[in-house]
Amino acid sequence: MPSAVLPDRGVVAIAGADAAPFLQGLVSNDVAAAARGPVWAALLTPQGKWLADFFIIRDGERLLLDCERAQAGFLVQQLGRFRLRAKVTIADESPAWEVLAAWGDAAPEGVGGRDPRLPEAGWRVLRPSGTASGDAEAADYDRHRLRLGLPDGSRDLESGRTVLLEAGFDELHGVSWTKGCYMGQELTARTKYRGLVKRRLVPVTVEGPLPAPGTPALLDGAEAGTIRSGRDDRALAILRIEAIRPGRPLACGEATLRPEIPAWMVLPRADAA
Repeated sequence: MPSAVLPDRGVVAIAGADAAPFLQGLVSNDVAAAARGPVWAALLTPQGKWLADFFIIRDGERLLLDCERAQAGFLVQQLGRFRLRAKVTIADESPAWEVLAAWGDAAPEGVGGRDPRLPEAGWRVLRPSGTASGDAEAADYDRHRLRLGLPDGSRDLESGRTVLLEAGFDELHGVSWTKGCYMGQELTARTKYRGLVKRRLVPVTVEGPLPAPGTPALLDGAEAGTIRSGRDDRALAILRIEAIRPGRPLACGEATLRPEIPAWMVLPRADAA
């Protein structure tokens, strides 16, 4: 079973008697579900725009957030603003942990479990620093998640701009529609129930040199979106819905992009044809 340590991931620990209810009122998914395995969730602005996403992993009585290492300090600061009288502690414990991703049938040892986004995504586990090892490289996992069309935080999403449903959080089980209020819920719900999604993050194949992230993608000469993260001949691009046609090429730098819509992704019928 391939597995890889992900050095760009960190860990934020939330402990204390109020840890679960504190986080429940802030993030997009149901924190209670972490009792059964990792939960993928996002922290939003009050206007419902993405700030960070992470896996919530229960470790005894506390919650560990498998997050972007570069965002760990930011998360501690942002979550701390809402602590008020809650009996919680929030700390960046990234130096104490390593994040291991595995893609296969057998569960690796560690704190965590199945990646909740897709069965094919594999497993997410945390191990004490110095105890994790894999038989693959982080770049191999990157290719795996690009083939599946899974976003990778700030490499693919834009802080203060991206709406969760643009990035597949609905289909990939990153939003609870029954948990109750959380920061940014109103816009997230309105986007879903009024069909307001105007663009989507989609996998593309790249023919030619891989463009730099942020390079405009052009359809018939008009800007239709931008490329985000990529590796080799695979990438993700944020594109206007009307520009997404399987196999229909878009120009991007010196390359050609061809959208490849994964089976899990739900697009408006007329635009997916």
